[in-house]
Amino acid sequence: MKKGLTVSIVFKAQSLNYGEGIGNISELKKLTRADGNMYTFASRQALRYDVVRLGNEFFNWNLQVVDKAKGTIQFRDDLSIEDSQEMDLFGYMKTSKKTDDSKGGSATREAVIRLSNAISLEPYRSDMDFLNNKGLADRINEHPNLANIEQHLSFYTYTFTIDLSKIGKDGDIELSKEEKAKRVVEFLEIVKVLNRNIRGRQENLSPLFAVGGIYDIANPFFLGRIKLDASQKGYKINSKAIKEVVDSTFLGKSLLEDTFVGMTDGMFNNKGEFEEILPEKVLTVDKFFNNLISGVKEYYGV
Repeated sequence: MKKGLTVSIVFKAQSLNYGEGIGNISELKKLTRADGNMYTFASRQALRYDVVRLGNEFFNWNLQVVDKAKGTIQFRDDLSIEDSQEMDLFGYMKTSKKTDDSKGGSATREAVIRLSNAISLEPYRSDMDFLNNKGLADRINEHPNLANIEQHLSFYTYTFTIDLSKIGKDGDIELSKEEKAKRVVEFLEIVKVLNRNIRGRQENLSPLFAVGGIYDIANPFFLGRIKLDASQKGYKINSKAIKEVVDSTFLGKSLLEDTFVGMTDGMFNNKGEFEEILPEKVLTVDKFFNNLISGVKEYYGV
């Protein structure tokens, strides 16, 4: 039975994740490629943080699951995946010290939902923003403090992959099929409207383009296959690499059967190319996610 849900997403946002910085300059997190271009990114930890934050806001996910009783901040020993959606979906590590009666070590659960970094599809060109607090300084007749902050407006892409067979299972604990389905559906609903609060802004990370489906194995088929073609006429999602994945097979079965695309009208100029690759499988973003949700409920039989 098909158990591997994977989706690669494209969204548009600005300046999503800052690093340590130097002096009064706030630096974006960046990667450098061999072509000499730099690309900004939002780490998978940042995406995870916002998914959990919205899970708490929208669905009352339990966040009171950590403490510092062992000297480091970690998940509590007395709680399990039954008590925490976060521990179920994203895993945990619980350490114990070596004592006369115990060898110590750690109890771990691997993440069932695997997130990639969200990497920009347009190179960073050293745009900067000059900031000061003149409004506050004028109130007390002082000179303002100055700062520089890197800025980057771009399309970004990231991928998530879920092994549906591992949701709600941990050792001797197994949740009901209804609870398993509920947790995956809530995650998908969060991804549809994902946002990020950063430096007084709320950035919209909801998908403008999505490709994927539910397959026989949990594998990020479209990770690294998303490329943006830009010109004065607008933007296109390069369809060649995606077509090559769709036309490939696993154990003799084509991926075409289980693959769908969700696109927001007016954002990309080559919707027709995807309609040729995936006839009758190019949907709105909302219908794309509703299709996934139906597949999840069918898997769990609810």
